[in-house]
Amino acid sequence: MQRRAALMAGLAYTLTASAGAPAFAADAAPEPFDGMAVRRLARDLASKPYKAPENRLPDAIAKLTYDQYRDIRFDPKRALWRERKLGFEVQLLHRGFLYNDGVDLFEVVGGVATPIAYNQDMFNFGAMTPPPLGAIGFAGFRIHAPINRPDYFDEVCVFLGASYFRAVAKGQEYGLSARGLSIKTAEPSGEEFPAFRSFWLERPQPGSGVVVLHALLDSESAAAAYRFTIRPGDETVIDVESVIYPRVEIAQVGIATMTSMFFFDPSNRAGIDDFRPAVHDSNGLQLVTGPGETLWRQLANPRDLQISVFADSHPRGFGLIQRERSAAGYQDFEAHYEKRPSLWVEPIGDVGDGGVYLVEIPSKDEIHDNVVAFWRPGRKLAAKAEHNFTYRLHWCNEMPLSPDMAQIVRTSAGAHGGDTRLFVLDIGGGKLKTLPADMAPTLEVSGDHGKILHVNVQPNPLTGGWRASFELQPDGAKMVELRARLMSANAPLSETWVYRWTA
Repeated sequence: MQRRAALMAGLAYTLTASAGAPAFAADAAPEPFDGMAVRRLARDLASKPYKAPENRLPDAIAKLTYDQYRDIRFDPKRALWRERKLGFEVQLLHRGFLYNDGVDLFEVVGGVATPIAYNQDMFNFGAMTPPPLGAIGFAGFRIHAPINRPDYFDEVCVFLGASYFRAVAKGQEYGLSARGLSIKTAEPSGEEFPAFRSFWLERPQPGSGVVVLHALLDSESAAAAYRFTIRPGDETVIDVESVIYPRVEIAQVGIATMTSMFFFDPSNRAGIDDFRPAVHDSNGLQLVTGPGETLWRQLANPRDLQISVFADSHPRGFGLIQRERSAAGYQDFEAHYEKRPSLWVEPIGDVGDGGVYLVEIPSKDEIHDNVVAFWRPGRKLAAKAEHNFTYRLHWCNEMPLSPDMAQIVRTSAGAHGGDTRLFVLDIGGGKLKTLPADMAPTLEVSGDHGKILHVNVQPNPLTGGWRASFELQPDGAKMVELRARLMSANAPLSETWVYRWTA
């Protein structure tokens, strides 16, 4: 009740919850809702000092183990919209374990928002028999739709924890996550984790294939309003309209943030003793810059935390990509990393100057998300102002490049005598498929330190593409930024491969 009062007190536009009843209580009443409602709430919230939400839970729930939390299952028969045959269903997620914060959920129908009331009977608690819990609310929710076959509703999207959410397309399994907002990522002072506090789910129209939801976000530095338009399918697309209202000036902001895992692959597995050839949810950062150059930045699991910045103006898109799509590339019959989605961000409108940031964090285990990527505007977000960011998220296998552009299919690296490193790039697709036999491509390669030696390009009979290789002699350098691309008659045939080698 105190959390709801803190969020809603003094608003010109109010919800019944602000009168004292939490939205997840059975006696909370419906209220009018329109497309600007959440913006008004966020703007007013940002005008007040931040107050952390009340997240106390009964001991029976607050002290759940991982296995106990996994045993709590929502009853599918109680799913929102199940009986209406709208093409979507919503299942609710219980609080507890790592997810102590509650979120208020509303269903919106005909311009009226009705609170979704918590009922303990909605859940099966497995071997645990908890005491009466009261109206403790929900931690999040997941959306189901029939994307793999028409008679089964697959889980296609989940919102759970802080501002994290994940989605999949047809034939995929969950991998990397998106975030509504990130602040001070990898800063020595510590990261700030904004969190969604309330969601409004619009009842979809039958057969539309689209579901819309709104969200209110809050944190120490800012409040924000979001509108998500979700279209599941062969490629699941989520349009994100966000409006941020900073309480203070924010310099270290992350827009369209995504978080993934890279443990090792053939280019980077020093000190890792594992039977599998690769373990990762994503293996590269792909960018299409404002001028139109396509970059492929191979990910790494570094010895020390490292941050790369790709300065740009009006970028056309960026994303963390899972490019290896064969099961043989992982040899893992349980994790199925070959089925993990890629996530591509397509800015909508003028985003101006700024940079794509890539943060790579050392990890000794595959259970940790150790890669973060986001767009940071060139200008700080001013306090007491309104900042709009709109973009489209593509949950897919891989964003198609120009049909003429060859791709870096595989990156491998290893020692080659002394401190010299050998890099091998397998490149395929694009114009390479039709390149005349007497027009062998060349490799344009450079490094900001050390020497590049023994550059070679040859046909790859295993893939039908080409294999390019070169040696790097660091000459004492601790870090070398490398760039390479296939060329023919002074014109690029492939995307640009970029790589940061560290000693």
